[in-house]
Amino acid sequence: MIIIGEKINGAIPSVSEAIANKDGDFIKDLARKQADAGAHFIDVCASTEVAVELETMKWLIDLVQEATEVPIAVDSPSAQICAESIQLCNKPGLVNSVSMEGDKIEVIFPEIAGTEWEVVALLSDDEGIPQTEERRMQVFADIMEKAEKYGIDPSRLHVDPLVEMLCTSEDGINTVLQVIRNMKAQYPSIHVTGGASNISFNLPARKFVNQAFLVLAMGAGMDSAIINPLHKHMMGLIYATEALKGNDEYCIEYINAYRERFFGPVK
Repeated sequence: MIIIGEKINGAIPSVSEAIANKDGDFIKDLARKQADAGAHFIDVCASTEVAVELETMKWLIDLVQEATEVPIAVDSPSAQICAESIQLCNKPGLVNSVSMEGDKIEVIFPEIAGTEWEVVALLSDDEGIPQTEERRMQVFADIMEKAEKYGIDPSRLHVDPLVEMLCTSEDGINTVLQVIRNMKAQYPSIHVTGGASNISFNLPARKFVNQAFLVLAMGAGMDSAIINPLHKHMMGLIYATEALKGNDEYCIEYINAYRERFFGPVK
């Protein structure tokens, strides 16, 4: 499972305060902790006013790169900010994100063509989030057509099927699970990602819903997740599910993760 650490985001009150106070030590400590917990990418999202977003992204990226060698996921709703943030990174990472909305793909795909940069692609377009499996697969087909046009291998894509709130869903996550299966059947090397916490908005005891969702999604083929790697129970669940799926020979990774304190003991 590819872990995208979500904690350096200006939408989180403690991070917003650190940005406002220019508390670089706080940001670097958060980057190190996520790296030590097993994150494969450190997501960096300023969540500031547009006028200062790029300046804030540069400050955050510089701090994270001082603290760890883990690649950065540049994260902004603005494709242009993502494109400019790529230039601030000292090694290829992940762009979060593109979609068929507006010109996002046309801005980002030419920027990363011919590089080792990976990218999160959302199954949405100018009509919003598709509500049926058929419509989501059509958006997926459109994204893959663009990827082929720019020579971006499927293995560099992390496709987000867009998980919505469980409490407003008519069929649970059945549509999402089928979309995941279909995408992986068509492109076995593609990655499937998503924010595990999206599913549980407005529900009590959210951690149980998040964990149950992740197990089901991993069973369908999800192999990348935007999560908090400091949540040891969630990390333990991921290692256990990988072992149960047969992706961890003799449970070596599960055992090593436990020994290295990536998770547990679970009480």
